[in-house]
Amino acid sequence: MARYRFHATNGLECVFDARGKDIRVPERLVRRADEVAQEVMRSLDDRADWSDWHVSVHDLSGRRVLVQPFVSGAEDHLRLA
Repeated sequence: MARYRFHATNGLECVFDARGKDIRVPERLVRRADEVAQEVMRSLDDRADWSDWHVSVHDLSGRRVLVQPFVSGAEDHLRLA
């Protein structure tokens, strides 16, 4: 099991994950990144455009292992189809 940090950013603003989350299977990083994106969109619900936002996933050594764009509810339905 490894700990990863999931930071959300649009290049100007950042929601920093100081604690991180233990992920047992690396294939679950995308699902957790999507969960983080949904949490950020809920907490900053005054925004309408999330197209520039993404979740940048880093291991504890600081190495970026994944960049996952935010997906709105409408886009999520298309992705699942």
